[in-house]
Amino acid sequence: MKTRTRPIPFHAGAKKEPAAVPAEPKTAFPEALLRQTGAVRKAGMACVKRMPAYLQLLRRLQAEGQEHVSGTVLAGVHRWEPVIVRKDLALTGAVGTPRIGFGVSELITAIERFLGWDNQTKAVLVGVGSLGTALLGYQGFQNIGIRIVGAFDSDRKIIGTWVHGRKVQATGHLNAFVRRGEIRLGILTVPEEVAQAAADLMVGAGVKGIWNFTAKELHVPADVVTQKEDLAEGLAVLSRRLNQLTAVPPGKLSHQP
Repeated sequence: MKTRTRPIPFHAGAKKEPAAVPAEPKTAFPEALLRQTGAVRKAGMACVKRMPAYLQLLRRLQAEGQEHVSGTVLAGVHRWEPVIVRKDLALTGAVGTPRIGFGVSELITAIERFLGWDNQTKAVLVGVGSLGTALLGYQGFQNIGIRIVGAFDSDRKIIGTWVHGRKVQATGHLNAFVRRGEIRLGILTVPEEVAQAAADLMVGAGVKGIWNFTAKELHVPADVVTQKEDLAEGLAVLSRRLNQLTAVPPGKLSHQP
C-alpha cells in the first residue's frame, strides 16, 4: 500500500508542516551548471560576476551596429583596470586583434558559452507570491539562458490560475513535473519559514541548482548548488554607500566600494 505525503504550504503566511521527502538516487549536474561551476573555480567569483556587465554593454553595442570593441572601452564603463578585463576575456577563449579589438558578436558568444548561457536551462518556480509573480513576468531571463517552464504553490486560491503565461500547479505535482521534464534548476520564492521544506522537495525531485530568493540559509546535499539573493543585504550596502555619500562635502565625492 503506497503512502501519500501532504503538499507543503508554500503560499504567503503559511505555517510550516513536516513533510516526508523520499531519498532519491543522485543524478549528474546539467551541462550548464557544470560549466558555470567550473568557471567559478577557475576564474574566481569576482570574474564571473563581471561577465554579465560585459554582456550588457556588448549587446548594446551590437544593437548599435558596432562590430568591434577594445578591452579598454569595456574597462572604462565600470572603471575597471584594463588588465583585469583582458584576463577575464582570456578565460572565455575570445581572441582579439591588435589595434582592432574583439569582434562584438564573437565576444558575446564566447562569454555566453563561458557562463553556460548558450543553451537554455529549464527552471521551475515555487512560491507564486508578489516576488514570484514578478519573476515570472521578467522578460530578461531569455538573455541569461533561463526559461521558467512551471510555477507551483499550495494556496488553493492561486492553484489553477494563469500568471504570465504559466498555469500555477499544486506543489504535490512538482516531483512528477520535474522528473518528466528533466528539470535541474529551481527558483525559490516562498516564505522563509518553509524555505528549507521547499528546497528539500526540489532536491527530492532531482533539482541540482536552487536560486534562493529567501533569507533562509539552505542545507542541501553536496551535489546540489545554491545561490542566495538577499534583498536586505543589497539594501544594506546601498544604504551604507548613501550615508557615506551624504557625509562627504560637495566636490569631494569618492567612489568607495
